[in-house]
Amino acid sequence: MTMDLVIQSTDLPTAAVEAFKVACLARRVQRKLNCARLVGIQDDADTRKAAAALADYWRCDWAIVPPALKLADFRLLALDMDSTLVNIESLDEVAAYAGKGEEVAAITEAAMRGEIADYKESLRRRVAMLAGVDASLLERVYAERLKLNPGAEALIAACKAAGLKTLLVTGGFTFFTDRLKQRLGFDFTRSNVIEIADGKLTGRVTGPDGGEIVDADGKAQALRDACADLGCATDRAIAIGDGANDLKMMKLAGLSVAYRAKPVVRQQATYALNYTALDGVLNWFS
Repeated sequence: MTMDLVIQSTDLPTAAVEAFKVACLARRVQRKLNCARLVGIQDDADTRKAAAALADYWRCDWAIVPPALKLADFRLLALDMDSTLVNIESLDEVAAYAGKGEEVAAITEAAMRGEIADYKESLRRRVAMLAGVDASLLERVYAERLKLNPGAEALIAACKAAGLKTLLVTGGFTFFTDRLKQRLGFDFTRSNVIEIADGKLTGRVTGPDGGEIVDADGKAQALRDACADLGCATDRAIAIGDGANDLKMMKLAGLSVAYRAKPVVRQQATYALNYTALDGVLNWFS
């Protein structure tokens, strides 16, 4: 079976498209703004090697996709929050406002690279550093620092139009997911609870309803639960993430996307978006 090669970036020159066409022996090219679908390629080691090398040279994303792949073949879009749906690591930003930014960010970065095996303990350590901090800093981070990553709204809207439900799942906090659910209309969310007493952060964190903290296993379970609610297998989900604690969720999905991700995540995902906005996902579907 022949496949299609989709290449895209924020600026895809004609010379890049022609180079891919020749090197990957495409039958023809379907061109859109900053995206091209090279039709009728062979999915083999030589083609993948050529595509990867050219993508590095031209700083573009590439994906070998089945020609008949449709968005409506899926039932669920699952998105990580921090550094995937939004442009920040929310806890790091709260810590920065509180004057604890470097200490907290160092633990976050090590956890996302997969260097800290116990995510729950790493989260507890980071939150404990914020004991006594004014809880109003959460609102400041949401209002002043948190932005949706490019293409997020277009991706979610297209998925909803195709009949998919949406899940926002994170090791972050309900303070942010509750607001994003209202803003973007997520069908499901799962996140942790940062404890507040007398207007201050207590330094303690729990999972949903006082249960287990949402970590890699919790994210995977959230995807299973959403798919069970929809009456579908997990391979009918699309999962998008950037850090090591997204991998278990991503492995359950039928299509996984590494968005601006750590190397360990890019290596294991179905596809990666290193240069293109989140709605670049839509270009893979016919």
